[in-house]
Amino acid sequence: MPARPKWAARTVAYTSTMPFEPVSRRRFLSGSALASLTLATRGMFAAGGPSPTTVNSPCGPLTGSQAAGIRIFRGVPFAQPPTGALRFRPPVAVKHWTTPRDATLPAPSAMQPGGAATSHSEDCLYLNIWAPAGKGPFPVYVWIHGGGFTGGSANDPHTDGSVLAAQGIVAVSVAYRLGVLGFLDLEPLLGAGYAGSANNALRDLIAALEWIQENIGAFGGDPGRVTIGGESAGAKLTDVLMGTPAARPLFAQMISESGGAERVTTHELALKVAEDFGATWRRVAGSAPSAMATAPAAQLIEAQRQFMSAYPLHFPLRCEIDGTLLPRLPVATILAGCSRGKRLLIGTNRDESAAFLGPHPESDPTAADLGNMPVEAFDAVFAKYGGVYPAMTPEELRIRAVTAEEYWIPTIRATSAHLAGGGMAYAYRLDFTESSGRLRGYAFHTLDVPLVWDRPHSEVANAASEAALAQAMFTAWTAFIEHGVPAAAELPPWPACDTAHRWTMILNAPGTAPGTGSRVEANPQEAELRLWDGLL
Repeated sequence: MPARPKWAARTVAYTSTMPFEPVSRRRFLSGSALASLTLATRGMFAAGGPSPTTVNSPCGPLTGSQAAGIRIFRGVPFAQPPTGALRFRPPVAVKHWTTPRDATLPAPSAMQPGGAATSHSEDCLYLNIWAPAGKGPFPVYVWIHGGGFTGGSANDPHTDGSVLAAQGIVAVSVAYRLGVLGFLDLEPLLGAGYAGSANNALRDLIAALEWIQENIGAFGGDPGRVTIGGESAGAKLTDVLMGTPAARPLFAQMISESGGAERVTTHELALKVAEDFGATWRRVAGSAPSAMATAPAAQLIEAQRQFMSAYPLHFPLRCEIDGTLLPRLPVATILAGCSRGKRLLIGTNRDESAAFLGPHPESDPTAADLGNMPVEAFDAVFAKYGGVYPAMTPEELRIRAVTAEEYWIPTIRATSAHLAGGGMAYAYRLDFTESSGRLRGYAFHTLDVPLVWDRPHSEVANAASEAALAQAMFTAWTAFIEHGVPAAAELPPWPACDTAHRWTMILNAPGTAPGTGSRVEANPQEAELRLWDGLL
């Protein structure tokens, strides 16, 4: 294993008491639990507050705020508003401007169910930038928010980029169209001119990355050292971007937290989903699908809400293998070398699906619990889980198997394809569990987010342990963004995966007893992995 780099000892002191609550899968899909929490910035230039600062970007001058050595620019447009004639269309490059544009307030989040109507808008293609006050060049981290492709926000204060900018990293959070406005193929409903519109959200992200390549140098960022990353849907989109040929020149590294490149659909299934949505639209709106092109956005979201609540499978709205932007399944494109030469930090939480199934699921998983395969195929695998883990309770087996189907196996497939395609990968598994709350004892979905952003919970019983792990993970993540290798003084040396060993950092709170704390394992869960051979 490699020696720990000297810079691994750097840490920061940053805490938050804001809770990061687990949610049910339906709430997660509705986006209500991850809706935008608009940051209070009005009156920010009052006496004693931040001062204004202006940057002359290639697109035009932007006036943001500066305080404590950090410059912040919010609500920066990277494409024209996808409204009117541009609804359901690919993003169009933003028009340049010549007079200073105010960049002190966040833009509305993309249209989604729940939340205040004023916090959501079709006019949503904006990004936020947190930059160190120096000249740079600094590495760049582009955060893609999660939310089940139907919710979430680039303005979420849980992922405020100030903590990264304080460490010499330019942080960027990007928005993209959600739900039917970004992930629905309208060809069956609006005509051939809308073919491939299920990939408009992916095109939004590519447009944002192109804007960053052109403009980030004005903020001190290095366009040659861009890392993209996200959690949940943001990680899945990160992995899809790895397998998107058009995106290849736009970033050098990736961070994938609870992702996988499987979350795409075939063209045939995308058309079937559109036809099914059209039936819901007729019932909800009382008009032909052609009216979707000009109907109020709120009416589209209401039809989406009713469609999603009744649909028997998860994530019917997803990217599509359209033969052009996505020529093949992203895993196949990655295997063929689409991400060759890039570095990847990738992993999952041990008990992801506890957040959706609940801490004590009583019934076996159904199609509504699965993200990537028919329930019949899953049942054949699930029936063997007791033989691999005889000491687990039935509820633990359910959580473990659904976690594997939705997150763990797709993550391993993406990792293996990336390695075989000529990339480098560092793997992790989060085993840490909080000692308080409904999901105590589980490493549930989203638990990693406050840790990697160094915002540990202060109200839990094991707050000190969580704070120590958060500092270690934040240091390792920033080390990867800056130097391409995750490392921290509090962690053992972190080896890269190779073709023979899937070296995995098992992340846990510091402990004094032998075998406790973080450790490195080669090929963890190997017996479980064999159950999934040839599937997905």
